[in-house]
Amino acid sequence: MGRPKLEKFAAIATMDNIFELDPSNKGAWTKNHFKNHHPLVLELACGKGDYARGLAKVFPEKNFLGVDIKGHRLFTAANLATKAELKNVAFIRAQIDHLEQYFEPGEIDEIWITFPDPFLREGQAKKRLTSPKFLEVYRKFLKPDGLVNLKTDSPQLYAFTKEVIAEQNLRVVKDYSDVYAMGKQETELYGIQTYYEGLHLKDNRTIHFISFKID
Repeated sequence: MGRPKLEKFAAIATMDNIFELDPSNKGAWTKNHFKNHHPLVLELACGKGDYARGLAKVFPEKNFLGVDIKGHRLFTAANLATKAELKNVAFIRAQIDHLEQYFEPGEIDEIWITFPDPFLREGQAKKRLTSPKFLEVYRKFLKPDGLVNLKTDSPQLYAFTKEVIAEQNLRVVKDYSDVYAMGKQETELYGIQTYYEGLHLKDNRTIHFISFKID
């Protein structure tokens, strides 16, 4: 690991909006950290937190937690949130498949998954964040009526997710096969665009979105 990354990891320990492998707030995130009783929303595999920070600006009446395992990315995310004076967003360094260690049943109101690795190689389907394996993880802490939102440039991941939804007989709330062509980016998705989304658009890739319930 290079020196810049080591310095960022050391700095993380001093930051009050990053929690590194720390389950101490389980069941009490809104009370202990955010000091309110607002709904709690997760962004999974958040990277530098573009969407979590964007949502925090749009919805000051909600709390947001970005989750990623890459500490140097979370360092950037947390710094940008601090500079923007966003008090309703924080970040957790953790493995997504172990998130039940950090949240009580029903503690999370909504989940966002934005431009995750689609894991397209043969045998990697279980690693996709909308696979049955991960949906079972989410059921352990998502409220019964809670939403899972996927935004992706991968037609394979979009199609795979729709297959899982059909197989499990889940309820689709919104389904946009082409977010921009259908005019949904500004109205339904709040105009938030991640760095990688911008790159995908420059490559003329289609952006897909689907929102569903897993209860």
